[in-house]
Amino acid sequence: MQRRAFMCSATASFSITALGLAGCTMTRDQAPTAATDMSKRQSIDASVDGTISRVYSAVPGSRELVAKSQGMLVFPSVVEVGFVVGGQYGEGALRVGGTSVGYYSTVSAAFGFLAGAQSKALVFLFLTQDALNQFRQSKGWTAGADASVAVVKVGANGLIDTTSATAPVQVIALTNAGLMGNLSLEGTKVSPLSI
Repeated sequence: MQRRAFMCSATASFSITALGLAGCTMTRDQAPTAATDMSKRQSIDASVDGTISRVYSAVPGSRELVAKSQGMLVFPSVVEVGFVVGGQYGEGALRVGGTSVGYYSTVSAAFGFLAGAQSKALVFLFLTQDALNQFRQSKGWTAGADASVAVVKVGANGLIDTTSATAPVQVIALTNAGLMGNLSLEGTKVSPLSI
């Protein structure tokens, strides 16, 4: 009889403790503070600054293409994870006139030969005001469906071929090894972050 009372008491204590701990963790995640949001924005901005500098030094002609753009959406680290089927995710900022005006996430599915994790930086350049306005007014934006997106090409001279950069949105994709040219962004979804 005492054993049964002990077991009931122990089970009840364990359940109350588990619920209490779960409540604490849920409360923390559900109520981010303004300081946390500011810290996240500052972290994204610092990463964006570093990525822009890296693009300028690694991709000849990129500074000229950026100067032609109305705005740029920079994802410093888009991480792709999977084995045969996977996905990718990254966070970044929209810069207009050199200032961050919004924060976004990107997500997409990946199929084909995947093994492990890979990271790349993506820089979307909005070459027309209309393309930038359409992006900013959307609640969610999908490359290929909501806008024509093209990956920049490098010419024979080793520079970005700005004469063939005619799509309203051009993308520079950069890995640790350098510029990526064989990239498909079809179906890549970009959504605003609420930070």
